[in-house]
Amino acid sequence: MSTATRAGPERTGPGRSGPGRRAQPLLHRRPDLRRAGLLAPALAWLGLLYLVPLGFLLATAFFDTDSFTGRITYTLTPDNVVEVLTDPAYLLTAARTIGVAVGVTVLCVLLALPLATYMALVARPRARPVLVALVLTPLWASYLVKVYAWRILLAEGGPLGGLTPGYGWVAVVLALTYLWLPYMVLPVYAGIDSMRGSFLEAAADLGARPWTAFRTVVLPMLGPAVAAGSVFTFSLSLGDYITVQLVGGTNQMLGNLVYTNFSTDLPFAAAVALLPLLVMAAYLLTIRRTGALSRL
Repeated sequence: MSTATRAGPERTGPGRSGPGRRAQPLLHRRPDLRRAGLLAPALAWLGLLYLVPLGFLLATAFFDTDSFTGRITYTLTPDNVVEVLTDPAYLLTAARTIGVAVGVTVLCVLLALPLATYMALVARPRARPVLVALVLTPLWASYLVKVYAWRILLAEGGPLGGLTPGYGWVAVVLALTYLWLPYMVLPVYAGIDSMRGSFLEAAADLGARPWTAFRTVVLPMLGPAVAAGSVFTFSLSLGDYITVQLVGGTNQMLGNLVYTNFSTDLPFAAAVALLPLLVMAAYLLTIRRTGALSRL
C-alpha cells in the first residue's frame, strides 16, 4: 500500500514578492529617490505644523479688523504692514529688540569661549562628559522657574541687596544670557574639540606657544561655530517676551507687541511678527556664507 505525500505550496519569506521587494532595484539605482523617501515624512511634518501655519500668519497681516465687532475682515489691505514698517515707534521697538539680541549674543560669546576652551583643551578626558552634562543641566529646568529666579535675584530687596542693577534692559540681557548660554557653549566646544588632535599639535610643532596657537589657529577657525551658536542666541532673544515682562520693568520688545495685540487685533499682531521674521531671514542669509548652517 503506497502512501501519497501531499506537497504543500512553497513558502516564501515575508515581503519577497511584495511591492517593497520589487521597488528595491529601483531604489538601488536611484539614490535620489531613497533620499526623497527618507526625507518625505519629516518634510511633510515640517510643512503641516510649521510652514503652513506660518503662511496663514503672514497672510493674516494683510487683512483688517472690524473696529465695532473685533472680527477679522478678509479684505486685502497693506495698511497694517505699512504702519509697522514706517511708524517710528514700532521701528524703535524693533531696534531695541535687535540691540538686546545682539547684546545677549555678544555676552554669550564672551562667556562661552573660555568655558568651552577649558572643557575641550584643559579638562581631563574623563571630566569632559561631566562638564558637558553640567552645561546642559540648566536646560532641564523650567523656563519660568529660571526667569523667576532671576527676578528674585534682581529685586531691590533680594539676595544681592544693593548690588543689583534692578529691573530694566540690563536685567533682560543678563537673564536671557543665562537662559541661552548653553546653546553657544556646545557649538564652540565642538569646534575647539575638533581641532585638538591636529591643528594645535601642528602649531606646537612649528614652535607656537599655547596662547599664540589659540590666538592664531583656534580663534580664526571658530567663526562658523560661533555663528552657529549665535543663530540660537540671537533668534531666541529676538522672539522672547516673557523675560521682558518679568524683569524688564516697563520696557517692551517685539514679542510683547505681538502678545498684547494677538487677542484684540490679530492682523496687526501678524504684521508686527513680520519684523523679527525679516530680521532673522537677513541674519541667516548673512551667516550662510560662513558655513555655520552646516554645523547646526
